[in-house]
Amino acid sequence: MERPAWAPQGIDLTVPSVSRMYDYYLGGSHNFEVDREAARRAVEAWPGLPKLMQANRAFMRRAADFAISEGVTQFLDIGSGIPTFGNLHEAAQGIDPHSKVVYVDNDPVAVAHSRAVLEGDERTAIVSADFRSPQDILYSNEVERLLDFDRPVALMLVALLHFIEDKDDPWKTVKEMSDALAPGSLLVVTHSSADEGPKRDGGAGVRDVYRQTSSPLIMRSRSEIKQFFDGFDLVEPGVVALPRWRPETGPESDDPVLLSGYAGVGRKAGSVG
Repeated sequence: MERPAWAPQGIDLTVPSVSRMYDYYLGGSHNFEVDREAARRAVEAWPGLPKLMQANRAFMRRAADFAISEGVTQFLDIGSGIPTFGNLHEAAQGIDPHSKVVYVDNDPVAVAHSRAVLEGDERTAIVSADFRSPQDILYSNEVERLLDFDRPVALMLVALLHFIEDKDDPWKTVKEMSDALAPGSLLVVTHSSADEGPKRDGGAGVRDVYRQTSSPLIMRSRSEIKQFFDGFDLVEPGVVALPRWRPETGPESDDPVLLSGYAGVGRKAGSVG
């Protein structure tokens, strides 16, 4: 397989990457045929999947808007993926130009492309690290340079936790990262689920596709997802289907495919400052 000029050396072009599949769903161009083929099979198993990804991105922008309205202008976005139109730093800095964003991803293509896109941006950076090694994130040069943990930070775990298996105890890692945050910080989560939506097989078909990728897809119940917010006060309307979290213009369409994931924002308890 021919390696494009933008593709870093050393990556396995035979294994689909969830970051590059997400890029494909959003209409990006930094993906390989192996990613596109896996993404097409995922869409066959779960029609409307790209629409769900777009709803996920729209929620992220609404959450960023909410954070800034609460005075939180520092963002730590883990599992940020490959930059496409409407990234977090564009959304946040479009509202408050002083917002600072640190992206984190473990996909070499996502990291390399992010570095190229962010070159010269003094308020945004990318860290090559894995969520499962939180110390590598918290003590990275980029985080220490840009984020002040004595002030509130928005920890963005958008479409990430459903790629972390139970054996890796994502609840423990979220708590470890949350413990580093100042009171008033926000936890922003989206997560796939078979509780609602059209998947009568519990999402088995799409999970089979993702088993062949760099990260299997884990569907969790709403109660399991709510446990990520231990130590946080849930912001209204709580943990709800993606389109139901503070839609911009009244309730969005309850297209069944958009009910296949939950979203929530929590505020860390305690007094600020």
